[in-house]
Amino acid sequence: MRKLIIALLITATAATFGCENSAGQNSQPKGAKSKAPAEWKKLLNTNQYHIMVEKGTEAPFHNAYYNNHEKGVYVSAATGDVLFSSDDKFESGTGWPSFTKPVSQGKVAIIEDNSYGMTRLEVVEKSTGLHLGHVFDDGPEDRGGKRYCMNSGALKFVKKQ
Repeated sequence: MRKLIIALLITATAATFGCENSAGQNSQPKGAKSKAPAEWKKLLNTNQYHIMVEKGTEAPFHNAYYNNHEKGVYVSAATGDVLFSSDDKFESGTGWPSFTKPVSQGKVAIIEDNSYGMTRLEVVEKSTGLHLGHVFDDGPEDRGGKRYCMNSGALKFVKKQ
């Protein structure tokens, strides 16, 4: 029972601080061409809208791609633009899909996130300003040292043919 309680506390802490962002933070990059929230609501499902527009997060280890090992690319759930490759995905142990880099730095923007009394770096889709996740400096050193911790709900996987 004690181990279960400790495991639940660790999971709750990871969910709160691992990749979550606070709603209400203004993170749209300058020049981003985004739709009104009502338009996104028509294009995205409830989970995608919560993550991308409201800057929510999904539970660790209970999302579509944290344990995906197939070859392919991860595209934006909103635009279909290719954002990440399975070649850059790695097992971070956090319960979210993690990548060492985006396919192109021009596809994402990094914005300071001061929610929850700490400073983190939020990753948004550059063309829309929609929330994808956060980037941290604790990735594999031999692959650049970055961990792009993304929400599966902000992505769609396209399997390599």
